[in-house]
Amino acid sequence: MDKRADSSVPLTDVIARRWSPRALDETREVSWGQLRALLEAARWAPSFGNTQPARFLAGRRGDATFRQILGTLTERNQAWAHRAGALLIGIMVSRNEKGPIPYAEYGLGLAAQNLVLQAVAEGLVAHQMAGFDADAVRERFAVPGDAVPRVAIAVGHAGDPAVLEVDKLIERERAPRKRLPLGELAYTGEWGAPAF
Repeated sequence: MDKRADSSVPLTDVIARRWSPRALDETREVSWGQLRALLEAARWAPSFGNTQPARFLAGRRGDATFRQILGTLTERNQAWAHRAGALLIGIMVSRNEKGPIPYAEYGLGLAAQNLVLQAVAEGLVAHQMAGFDADAVRERFAVPGDAVPRVAIAVGHAGDPAVLEVDKLIERERAPRKRLPLGELAYTGEWGAPAF
């Protein structure tokens, strides 16, 4: 399913094609090579002073890590994410040997975006989720206190929206993507004065 962004100017292909489906094809796998490419892309994300605050737990469908991550998701997310080829948890390391890491959350966000865009380049899709239990992640994976689980990410191959089985979800999956107009988020001169 192609849901290319309806942008005011042409965008680079991986950005234009990126979206967050829930309908995933459970018959197709995410290979170790693909998963490695996603994590390598995350590794090369920019970060404040090259502090690299992003860490990831990663599992492929069928392995113990995948099952443990799936178990930390909300029931609503488990209902579709079990079809993913891989599940990841993005974790923000808030301190290093020099002390607190400035902008650590921003660094994790940049790494996650690199990961998601690499997924698109690999012919995959990714859906980022806030609906998971961070405390359960800490417990199940012995995450240290200065590391904060911030995002769960399902990666896989886009599937038929009918697998979602709920009309509201199927409609949402098929609906066109929407964003605020550029004039509502880019200003010039003063706050609220559209740049475009």
